[in-house]
Amino acid sequence: MNIKKFAKQATVLTFTTALLAGGATQAFAKETDNKPYKETYGVSHITRHDMLQIPEQQKSEKYQVPQFDQSTIKNISSAKGLDVWDSWPLQNADGTVANYHGYHIVFALAGDPKNADDTSIYVFYQKAGETSIDSWKNAGRVFKDGDKFAANDPILKDQTQEWSGSATLTSDGKVRLFYTDFSGKNYGKQTLTTAQVNVSQPDQNSLKIDGVEDYKSIFDGDGTTYQNVQQFIDEGNYSSGDNHTLRDPHYVEENGHKYLVFEANTGTEVGYQGEESLFNKAYYGKSTSFFRKESQKLLQSDKKRTAELANGALGIVELNNDYTLKKVMKPLITSNTVTDEIERANVFKMNGKWYLFTDSRGSKMTIDGISSNDIYMLGYVSDSLTGPYKPLNKTGLVLQMDQDPSDITFTYSHFAVPQAEGNNVVITSYMTNRGFYSDKQATFAPSFLLNIKGKKTSVVKNSILDQGQLTVNK
Repeated sequence: MNIKKFAKQATVLTFTTALLAGGATQAFAKETDNKPYKETYGVSHITRHDMLQIPEQQKSEKYQVPQFDQSTIKNISSAKGLDVWDSWPLQNADGTVANYHGYHIVFALAGDPKNADDTSIYVFYQKAGETSIDSWKNAGRVFKDGDKFAANDPILKDQTQEWSGSATLTSDGKVRLFYTDFSGKNYGKQTLTTAQVNVSQPDQNSLKIDGVEDYKSIFDGDGTTYQNVQQFIDEGNYSSGDNHTLRDPHYVEENGHKYLVFEANTGTEVGYQGEESLFNKAYYGKSTSFFRKESQKLLQSDKKRTAELANGALGIVELNNDYTLKKVMKPLITSNTVTDEIERANVFKMNGKWYLFTDSRGSKMTIDGISSNDIYMLGYVSDSLTGPYKPLNKTGLVLQMDQDPSDITFTYSHFAVPQAEGNNVVITSYMTNRGFYSDKQATFAPSFLLNIKGKKTSVVKNSILDQGQLTVNK
């Protein structure tokens, strides 16, 4: 056994015994080698202290997702019989919306409302300059059922669903898709995957999907930096209460280098899950006195087990020019003890700063004062793509919503789309949970504007846009 790891395990046992016997104060008073530790692993953290400030902070109007008028919400007319939820635009290398031969393109997850396992990626498009929801046309599915077998990829053959990702318009004008290969056959195994999507223009008013090529798996976790599905299986899989994630690849370029930023869980060398993590001061933030009080409270709460398993991460890997894996890198930020799930990784450069966003649900969190109905977009800022990242608005809170999930105007998967000019970004999302209504489908939600200035953000008042609108450029 690794000596350093053994010492930390001894620390956990000694400290836990002291807590049970005489409380946290006496435990911390013991000046021995067996005491709580502070280890950042060289990455940024979403701390418990910052998250505990959010329930009060979210009362401010500048962080609240706008209220939408239910009577104005429409299904996507070109998506008859389909729920449409997570979506992402075809973007330029800098994150702005690409103009593909006069069109804006959106990739979206869609499926039969009556079949929860029916999850495929569809292509929607509208002429650049149009914004109404009725202007979105449907080009159909990206992949044919047989594509995953024709790819001759050992991981792809077991794919059962297609999950979220990103898409970029390459320098030579090709459409390159990144998405998550999900396998229900293998305990929810998730793999970052890519393909070139061939698109043609049969006439002046339509686009057509002409199949895919260079279809291949990229990364499914290495175990040490990012948890893989075998670790999840070995530790008890679903029955353990754990949640394995390795999804939502977001493509970004910097200084000629290609990267994917994605949702994951930490591996064994960068702060893995387990009871030991509850004694790491780095995950708590603030001060030693705060750590003493908060850790004692957490150890005695019904959220202890969830906190032990919470090791969410926004990871990053570098790609070769052919979009194969080049280098596994340390996470940009982690959420150990806070939550196991920080979704929809999104990062872009704006006014000389790098902005990193993620979506998360209160129902997955271990923070007092945050309810199961709370929905968040959290954000962080850095001088470089690889960090260190500091929380926007002091805590990381950017957007909050607490609608009942059965409400037609419920929104999730908030995604920040940078614009060619100005300090505002367009926030897109989906509205209405799938399968809840016979006549109301999950659909593009009305977009709205978020203003970003340095380390602060705020929802722009009276800025509700059309459903699915991507840009405000003239």
